[in-house]
Parts: sequence; structure tokens; C-alpha cells
Amino acid sequence: MKKDPRHRAREAALQILYHWEIGGRDITRATEVFFAHQWPNAEPPPEALQAFATALARETVERLEATDRLIAETAQHWRPERMAVLDRLILRMAICELLRGDVTTTPPAVGINEALELARTFTTEESVKFINGMLDAIRKKIEASSHLL
Repeated sequence: MKKDPRHRAREAALQILYHWEIGGRDITRATEVFFAHQWPNAEPPPEALQAFATALARETVERLEATDRLIAETAQHWRPERMAVLDRLILRMAICELLRGDVTTTPPAVGINEALELARTFTTEESVKFINGMLDAIRKKIEASSHLL
């Protein structure tokens, strides 16, 4: 089954973020290494896919302080650094998309569903439930705060 290009781009962004987190690399270098050496196909990725994945990974790193604060506030007594790496990265990336506030590009329900699909692919069913609960609560916080502005 052929995957939707934006879903495939999110998978690539997650893998880039994993290289960044585990390898302690600069996000630009992690992106270059991923697309040069670890892209799963023989042919290079479509330009739009690569651009979306790169932008999402970079923006996720840039918004780290805000996303981690939301995660810490929502997961009572559970700091982001104590979470499983992939759970933390999926949450960060999905929250980054929620914080954009551009529902024409990625409506919140779509962003959350994409995060759950990534969790189903890369983590456990327990993680899927955890991520779903976290993202739903964080979505509500973001929506409430945007209505106050």
C-alpha cells in the first residue's frame, strides 16, 4: 500500500528527530544524513516531501521549549525527558503542528490522527493511548488559550 506523501514526510521528520535526539547532532546535519544515507528508496525523495519533513523537524526543534512546557504541564509528575524517546518525539512534532494554528494546512484532528498512526508504526499500543490522551488535552489547552487572545 502506497502511503500518503505528507504521512511519509512525517515519518521522515520523526526519523530525522530521532537521529537528532540520539546522535546529539545539529538538526541540519541530522536531516542531511537521513536523506543522503538512510532514505529507504534508491531514488531520492520527492522535493515536496523532503521540504515538508525538513521544515517540520526544524520547527519542532525550534519550538522545543514551548512543546516541552506543554507536555510537562499536561503529564502530571512526568517530565518529557523521562518519557520513551519516540513517544516524546511524536508528541513534540504533533504539538508543533498544533501550535502553528494553521487549520487550513493541518486541522488539529488530522495532526493528532497522524501522530497516532506514527505511534502505531513505531511504538506500542500503550503509547498510542498515552499520546492520544496527551494530545487531546494539549489541543484543548491551545484552543482555550487562543480564544483568550
